Amino acid sequence: MGNLSFQVTEQDLRAEFEKFGKVDRAHVAMDKYTGKSRGFGFVEMPNSSEAETAIKKMDGVSVKGRNLKVNEARPKENDRPPRQARRY
Repeated sequence: MGNLSFQVTEQDLRAEFEKFGKVDRAHVAMDKYTGKSRGFGFVEMPNSSEAETAIKKMDGVSVKGRNLKVNEARPKENDRPPRQARRY
């Protein structure tokens, strides 16, 4: 999910999504250098029908002042060509 408020915590995500069923894991992506939120996160739910309901019901919902963009995670697409080593 994206468009997370920088104040949203993993506990906040868990609480919001547990309204629709069991949550195995809630994770907010953090910048490794600053320790601040990167504005997106993931929620893992073991029951697919509960997860689908949560996606439909939570997409566009305001949490801490920002409307969430919720969708099913997909593998990252590598749309850039591989980096080549440069010799100088």
